Amino acid sequence: MGVAGTLEYLSEVLSSVKKSKKKKQIATVAVKIRMDCEGCARKVKKTLSGVKGAKSVEVDLKQQKATVTGFVDAKKVLKAAQSTGKKCELWPYVPCSMVAHPYAAGVYDKKAPPNFVRATTDPAVAHLNPVEEQYSLMFSDENPNACNIM
Repeated sequence: MGVAGTLEYLSEVLSSVKKSKKKKQIATVAVKIRMDCEGCARKVKKTLSGVKGAKSVEVDLKQQKATVTGFVDAKKVLKAAQSTGKKCELWPYVPCSMVAHPYAAGVYDKKAPPNFVRATTDPAVAHLNPVEEQYSLMFSDENPNACNIM
């Protein structure tokens, strides 16, 4: 088993090195794209369906949103969306519950869909400071010692 076992081991090691190709992960990319009518929505859906690796495309005319699911890259989807001639950007909105101060400047967007605000990385807006957190917990319905007047 000396030479044969060694050769078998080396062949396994070399074959595993060749197979270390990285597989793409399935992704969902959402794009905010200006659409006025059903014709625009069909054009966007047809264009985004042509992106290499796209498995499904959903278009929401009311929210001005197109969602592409599959083995796709966000930059390629955005480039394909821009090729339609429509104004577009990656989906900039998050649910209101994800932001501590949804009505702060730079976060509140009156064009956003209901219960959505713009995403932010500003820590003063995205998270509660310790004093605000203490007050919010003081009057919480989940707190049994909360003020009975409320």
